[in-house]
Amino acid sequence: MRDIPFPARSIYHDHVFFHLAPRSLRAADKKRSSTLQSRLAARYRACFHARPDPSQHMANKDVTDPARMEKIVSLCKRRGFIFQAGEIYGGLNGCWDYGPLGAELKRNLKDYWWRKTVQERDDVLGMDGAILTMEQVLISSGHVGGFADPMCECPLTKQRLRADQVPASSPGVEYTFLGASDQTTGKTTDKTFTVLIPDEKQDKDRSAQKIALQYYRDLFGKGSAPKTLDNGWTVQPGPREGELYNPENGVLLSEPRMFELMLKANFGATGDQIAYLRPETAQSIFCQYKNVLDSNRVKLPFGIAQCGKSFRNEINPRNFTFRSREFEQMEIEYFCHPDDGLRLTDEWLEERLKFYGEIGIPREKLHILDIPDGERAFYSQKTYDIEYEFPFGIQELEGVAYRTDYDLGVHEKGAGKSLVYFDEETKEKFLPHVVEPSAGCDRTVLALICEAFDEETLTDEKGKEDIRTVLRFVPRMAPIKVGIFPLLKKNEDQVRICREIQKVLQPWMTVFYDDGGALGRRYRRQDEVGTPFCVTVDFETLGEQGEEMKNTVTVRHRDSMEQERLPISGLLAWLLERVR
Repeated sequence: MRDIPFPARSIYHDHVFFHLAPRSLRAADKKRSSTLQSRLAARYRACFHARPDPSQHMANKDVTDPARMEKIVSLCKRRGFIFQAGEIYGGLNGCWDYGPLGAELKRNLKDYWWRKTVQERDDVLGMDGAILTMEQVLISSGHVGGFADPMCECPLTKQRLRADQVPASSPGVEYTFLGASDQTTGKTTDKTFTVLIPDEKQDKDRSAQKIALQYYRDLFGKGSAPKTLDNGWTVQPGPREGELYNPENGVLLSEPRMFELMLKANFGATGDQIAYLRPETAQSIFCQYKNVLDSNRVKLPFGIAQCGKSFRNEINPRNFTFRSREFEQMEIEYFCHPDDGLRLTDEWLEERLKFYGEIGIPREKLHILDIPDGERAFYSQKTYDIEYEFPFGIQELEGVAYRTDYDLGVHEKGAGKSLVYFDEETKEKFLPHVVEPSAGCDRTVLALICEAFDEETLTDEKGKEDIRTVLRFVPRMAPIKVGIFPLLKKNEDQVRICREIQKVLQPWMTVFYDDGGALGRRYRRQDEVGTPFCVTVDFETLGEQGEEMKNTVTVRHRDSMEQERLPISGLLAWLLERVR
């Protein structure tokens, strides 16, 4: 396996793609394992500190809105969009279950992506690959032995942080404590502890000692309470070059260690066969490229699209569903001539930006990050990140990458079978290059909810203010397209007509019948889940206010709250025109 320049940025959704060591080091025996770890850490530090400040590529903390995010999370649970997996047992961290409305929203997104990507294009075909992936496939791709994150641990809080995402520390004074003892229990230690106190902090000595005493108190365990640091300490200007500090408390972090990100599965009669839960959907596409090409009589350029589950052993899942251990991807691998790769990368970027506008994410909320040469994956000639302004900061939604012929090349070599394409018109033989638009389905669902969430202040005729919570989904994404209400649930004719309308609409869209409570409350319940239209059957529908209104219904618009009358006979066509 060839060595990857260290570190190399992966387009696999923000992870760093490492080989743990050169081949000569991987062959070292166990006695040299500590030396290997030290060399790995030193190698990482040297490269990491030669790069720009990673905080420049993290979310902009100045635009975060935690209060808004808290309301969104609360709404998702209250109205049945998203629940934590296994919640009644305390929950499985990093895994989420989609409730009835969340499942509808996610299905609408996937269906529309498939429609725009596969059904409405002549040059993209679909496939559905296996989740269990052969070990040899992932060895060839470089995942086995190379798909890992560099993690540091805070000795005080035990918090784990990705080394490549720890921001640079401000200048200050570094205190290194040389140990402590507890006269009450007789416990003693010469274990050192280092903390960086920023220059703007008042009474630095006292602040550093307070943090150190907390560390040694936790180290000694229950019943111990060291009050003095008898072994003393050293002081020097900080931060030291090549060292990382916890941005929350200034504590010196541990040496970076590599944490495996793939989930292994043992199967077979004896359990000695090894496979992995796929870390991405792309590899099954590359492996089946030749079969798809030969069985469908297609010519380059063409793409293979796939939407499905992937799995990664996230060390620190966070930001609700944004970073999870189980997630869905919507990926396209677009195979082309080497001369067309860069042009097609820009074309696919525009296509993907257009898609986000169609599903309700405005262009002004999206940011295009053109990954510079030193930070792209080593095999990529061009990579764009499409980022969205989440309430927790600007984060990646999708990557559009020109991967050259790397993927087909490694699988051709690993499998020992030719994947060369023969162009019958030019008589040219070549290994196709690949452009990959890779979107996170769960991240996009979260972006849709965040973008749609709104709290509107309404004032009634008496001057009383009220807050209306509304999800302003574009109709094609809304989980429920139409709410259907009888004005009075005790009126049998109104209920009957509502049920008839429901039966007509159900084969075409998701509808919801509701006859509970006042009509205004029913409207508000549908506003809160994003239903764009509500249909009310009233006395005018029955002809009691005149024949001209008979067999018409009131249609109420969610965003404007305006109402209009429509004939029941034309209701389906009117709605289909607006919800598709």
